[in-house]
Amino acid sequence: MNVLFSPGADYILLGFATLLGFYMALNIGGNDLANAMGTSVGSGALTMKQAVVASVIFNLAGAVLAGSHVTNTIRKGMIDPSLLVDSPEKLLLGMFAALLSAGIWVHVATRLGLPVSTTHSIVGAVVGFGVLAVGFGGVSWAKVGTVAASWVVSPLAGGIMSGGVYYVIHKKILSSDLPYKSAQRYAPWLLCMVVLVILLSILSEGRKSLHLNLSFGMALIVAVPLSVLAAFAGKAILSRLGGENCRWIRGDQEEKVGCLFGYLQVMTACYVAFAHGANDVANSVGPMAAIFSIVQTKTVAMHVDVPLWMLALGGMAVGGGLLISGARVMATIGHKITEITTVRGFSAEFGAATTILICSRLGLPISTTHVLVGAVIGVGLMRGMGVLDLRVIRNIFSSWVITLPFTIILSMVFFAMFSKLLL
Repeated sequence: MNVLFSPGADYILLGFATLLGFYMALNIGGNDLANAMGTSVGSGALTMKQAVVASVIFNLAGAVLAGSHVTNTIRKGMIDPSLLVDSPEKLLLGMFAALLSAGIWVHVATRLGLPVSTTHSIVGAVVGFGVLAVGFGGVSWAKVGTVAASWVVSPLAGGIMSGGVYYVIHKKILSSDLPYKSAQRYAPWLLCMVVLVILLSILSEGRKSLHLNLSFGMALIVAVPLSVLAAFAGKAILSRLGGENCRWIRGDQEEKVGCLFGYLQVMTACYVAFAHGANDVANSVGPMAAIFSIVQTKTVAMHVDVPLWMLALGGMAVGGGLLISGARVMATIGHKITEITTVRGFSAEFGAATTILICSRLGLPISTTHVLVGAVIGVGLMRGMGVLDLRVIRNIFSSWVITLPFTIILSMVFFAMFSKLLL
């Protein structure tokens, strides 16, 4: 403890914490954000360059405007924090071990093109050092069980919702006699639903950081009329912008429908990036904020304020990670599971966003990554099992199961090594 909290050591610890937080954020961008933007790039709604620009802007906005400005010192309550009140040095080293372990696992998964949950990676890493720091009984294994349950709940819910959205679109639009005319008729109301989900998510999930004292009922009262207005505005805009551009496509009706849905998918892609910044940037800056708090106060706080500059740094780093290493995971989501068009991509993204909103309201254990993967699979299943690459799906599911034990063991190794060297 004297070594860690000795004069002059603070700047070294803070420097390493910043580097590790930056490393974790880059990996989140290369995996989690790439997973979120993969369907948009795979369908052709956005180019890689456009996806990077949009994700950087909206991911940063989500982190700063609706990101968590307060983080639990012990991620997701996996460990009883009172057990570490008298040992801030253990929590300090544990957070270093957690960031490094989770970062390495997400890095490996990204290199392999496997979309994994960065939240689960951090949770596993916290459990790992917790077993050594507070003992086996100090870990909330019931909460670990809810994490494991999300391996089933998340993809199943995402698949059902997105598959249902695609089924309705296929029946009402693609299977009609004049698909393009049907798309023009229904597109404004689909836009209405997209705006409704976006507004409800922001108003309900971001109410604390945005200082909005709205109940879910009040959020509905605000969101519904705005969404209807968006539908009428969208009808005028799509009839001019989408109509003029799509009308001159030399192809069948389905190609023209795909062009029209490309505009809707851009909206859902921007929302997914915003939601990602609001929810997942904390996976990198949360542990970093905890380290800063311990170094500065030499105590363990039950909750830690996350400064705005840290959220902004995390948001920019996550966007940079997408540019540097996001191509492999994007290819998995956008091409390898099943072929993605703008209609299928919109169905997957809108279904995933709706699923996340509903499950969050119901308190169900979900992972945004797992929901999005399930959404892509669900849309594929609507066209038959033969269009899915089951080998790719098997590898993805295997990586989910491996995430917890891998990060738990790696975090235990790092924590034991740090403790032996520095305590």
